[in-house]
Amino acid sequence: FKTCPGRVLCKVPCSGEKEVDLAVQSAKAAFKIWSQMSGMERCRVMLEAARIIREQRDEIATMETINNGKSIFEARVDIDISWQCLEYYAGLAGSLAGEHIQLPGGSFGYTRREPLGVCVGIGAWNYPFQIACWKSGPALACGNAMVFKPSPFTPISVVRLAEIFTEAGVPKGLFNVVQGGAATGQLLCQHPDVAKISFTGSVPTGMKIMEMAAKGIKPVTLELGGKSPLIIFSDADLENAVKGALMANFLTQGEVCCNGTRVFVERKILDTFTKEVVKRTQKIKIGDPLLEDTRMGALINRPHLNRVQGFIKQAKEQGAEVLCGGDLYVPDDPKLKNGYYMRPCVLGNCKDDMTCVKEEIFGPVMAILPFDTEEEAVERANATKFGLAGGVFTRDIQKAHRVVAALKAGMCFINNYNVSPVELPFGGYKYSGFGRENGRAAIEYYSQLKTVCVEMGDVESAF
Repeated sequence: FKTCPGRVLCKVPCSGEKEVDLAVQSAKAAFKIWSQMSGMERCRVMLEAARIIREQRDEIATMETINNGKSIFEARVDIDISWQCLEYYAGLAGSLAGEHIQLPGGSFGYTRREPLGVCVGIGAWNYPFQIACWKSGPALACGNAMVFKPSPFTPISVVRLAEIFTEAGVPKGLFNVVQGGAATGQLLCQHPDVAKISFTGSVPTGMKIMEMAAKGIKPVTLELGGKSPLIIFSDADLENAVKGALMANFLTQGEVCCNGTRVFVERKILDTFTKEVVKRTQKIKIGDPLLEDTRMGALINRPHLNRVQGFIKQAKEQGAEVLCGGDLYVPDDPKLKNGYYMRPCVLGNCKDDMTCVKEEIFGPVMAILPFDTEEEAVERANATKFGLAGGVFTRDIQKAHRVVAALKAGMCFINNYNVSPVELPFGGYKYSGFGRENGRAAIEYYSQLKTVCVEMGDVESAF
């Protein structure tokens, strides 16, 4: 692989009805084997997959950088989170159990936690490898098979994950990859042998998937968009708050669903905070994502870059002030001249009713908004159809817990932002979706409970 910004990296055939059915049937056959294995047997295979990923971390991270455009520094973190996810669920695989309930007269009941069957995972292009691990980890730990469709913009690294699972010893076809766009996704969602769908992506697509799943009474996990608030109180550690704001806005070129792009700053520190954020934003190293000191690579493609630029243009027309960045960036290296680069942007003089404040931009654009009271900040933070994440920076720990309790969001951060420990559930409220990835909570979404009632005496009959 070489970095080839603006050029075709490879061509991948789209999976049609025949290929989708073959993938599902292959997964169905593998499921019969995998689901009958003990949790400890599944654990050992998943640990081996995690070991391979850990040992090949740099190689896979390089592939992911070329696949997506993010910096190699970030890609390595993604791969670390990926193998940690598989290790975590490998550890849970052997502990999955039901419960025994004593009933009158020596009778008893018990529950069995059983897999669902063939699960479908549909990934996004911002974290291709990591999302595939977040979905396959709990699915496989519970005894399911998975057919995974990556975004057509980032088709490569998930194929490597499928190879790794095979090397680790999963039954052939247990983790299958199909390629394609919306049509392929629709075939997967409507396939009669698919038991569950887990989707990460946009709200409109999530709505369509939910509608298709409803026709087959299939459970769905939706991890959708966000326009998350980050609230900076005047008593916050300023240096830490600035670093948090950068983390909340500029990871993966701002292409992160839980980014805290509405930065509410208490008015008494507005000027100081804004000045420092602008200064730090202007120092972000942009360029070849495979260079060790690069901190921001290229956006995913030309149409998306144009879309982000359109949001900035509209923000200026509506009265926002571009405090830094927002323009296209052309690296000095001639081989990068066709790359989809832009300078990270900070917007000031923002109002809550501006499009740049209400809509998800999904690019490196931070909007700063002043506030005066805690109650005002919470009310404005919640005035959105989204509810994926939220953050608070303050030295007052009581206030921090009070504010996050009031935020209508599924993932909240206190004095940090955009950390994703696999031990903690991840997911949103409202239009940001439902269901959870990661943590023990994900087990509930990849398994089902069977109740067994055992009578030890004569049947009490009403007849």
